Order: sequence, then structure tokens, then C-alpha cells
Amino acid sequence: MKVKDDIPTFALGDFMQIHRQPSDSAFGYDNLDAAYRIPGFELYSSIGLVGSVGPLRSDFYRMSITCTGGLDMQIGLEHYQHQVRTVSFTYPNQLFAKTNIRSGTFGYYMLFSRSFLDELMPQLGFNEEFPFYAMSGVPVFRLNEQELERILALIKHIDGELRQTGVGKAKAVQMYLYLILLEARRSYERQKLVAGEFLDESSRLVSTFIRQVGLHYLALRQVADYADLLAVTPNHLNRVVKAITGKTASNTIRNMLLLEARAQLRYTEKTIAEIGYYIGFSDPGAFNRFFKTMTGKTPQNYRKMHD
Repeated sequence: MKVKDDIPTFALGDFMQIHRQPSDSAFGYDNLDAAYRIPGFELYSSIGLVGSVGPLRSDFYRMSITCTGGLDMQIGLEHYQHQVRTVSFTYPNQLFAKTNIRSGTFGYYMLFSRSFLDELMPQLGFNEEFPFYAMSGVPVFRLNEQELERILALIKHIDGELRQTGVGKAKAVQMYLYLILLEARRSYERQKLVAGEFLDESSRLVSTFIRQVGLHYLALRQVADYADLLAVTPNHLNRVVKAITGKTASNTIRNMLLLEARAQLRYTEKTIAEIGYYIGFSDPGAFNRFFKTMTGKTPQNYRKMHD
């Protein structure tokens, strides 16, 4: 799906064609009659998942869990590796990608709207209740064996609910989803991931900087802009970012602009000149040089590869 103006923010109703291909799976929403589906919620196994997804944006929450194998995942500028017992969480409007799905990988994922759990808890307190969905939270971590077993049992209960028409079906799925997120929160707290307790001061600064870049990269292009946000000097921010990541703070900003450019090239029909102007280049030649330096490909070649 391509649109003419901007990167599409996919909704649940139009997202399946992006992340699924036809399969014989009878799990979750795969081959499930529309009459059995619940608005605002979807459940899948990795059977039928396409080889790579994104970078793209969506307007819903996502939780995925890997049982065997592994894959690479990117949320904004942060790169993660899924391995056995890894869970991950993304929230609406994040740039997100999954790539390099290994042979033998199997897992599950759930997608749900902002309002799906409103009956159980107010949206206003959602990020506090489940901190892995907060901007400052840790969105990817591993469960232990017992935590994995409990969550998988709840996922199977949801699959069972989807295939019947009894009273309270939607409420039951909401409750099972809440219990899954609660199990994840207990694991999160057991591992002392709350508020970056496991990080030292420098690592917390770098993590916050990277996430701020993910939010503001189209408006704020200078290291000094982010230093002001973080109440540090530009020199200090540069020094700490380079020490922790091996890259300069400016390079971090450029990498986020590159991610935006890749998504624009893949999911919109903007001209290459329009994309360059959109992300801040004064002329198409400068954008072409930037993209080729960063990727080894011209924007036009990259677009053709993903047509």
C-alpha cells in the first residue's frame, strides 16, 4: 500500500496485507471468519508472517513473543535481537521494523487499539500500569521459562475465545490480554527494568537522547537542541554518546533521518526531491549524496528494490 502524501499510519483494518501472506494456519485471526473477530484486537502466530516488515508506523499497540529461533527488530533508532523467550512492545506512531527472521523461528503477536482495554483501565494510566509502553521504558526483554509458560497459556485461552460465540467473549479476551500484560510487568519489575534502574547515569542519558531524537528529528536537527532538552552541554552530550555508542550525536540524528527517508521511499509516492525537502535537504543532489553515503545505494535504486 502506498499513499501520495506521507508515510501511512496503518490501522488494524488495513494492516494485514503488510505483515501477512496466505497460509493454512488456523490460529488467531488467520482464516478466521469475520463474524468471529473482535473490533480493536488481533492475534497471530508467526506462521504466514512476511520476511520483513517496515520501517512503518501504526496506530495501535503491539506485543510479540518469540518461542524458537530469532529475528532483528528496530524501534526508532534502537536495534534489538529477538531470541528464545524475548518479548517486545511498541506503541502507536513509532517507526518500527522487523527483519532477518531466522529459519525455524516461531512465536506469537497481538495487536490492539488504544481503546481496547478502556473498560478495564483508563487510557490515561496505561503507560504507568505497563511501563514497557512508556517512552522511557525498556520495550524488549526476556522472560524466564515459567513466565513464558504462563503467557503462552493465556494466549491459547484467547485463541479459544476467538473460535466461539459465547456471552462475554470480548470481555474475556480483554481480561486475558490484561493478564498477559500483567505477567510481562511482573517480569519487568523482577528484572529491575523500571525507570532504567539497571543503567548507569551515562547510559540513561544516551537512551533518553536516542528516544528524544526518535520523537523530534524532523523539527530538531542540531545536537545543541537535544542538549537543551536534556539539560546538559552539547560537548558533554557528544562525549557521552560517542563513548557509549561509538558514534557521534550528529550521526544518531542522521540515522533517524535515514530511517524516515527509507520509509518515505518504500511507502509513499512522493518524488525523491520531495522526500529530500521533507527531511531537511535544500536540494535533491544533497539528499542523493546523503542517502548513498549512508546506504551505498541511491534513493531511486532503494525504491526500485522495494516496489
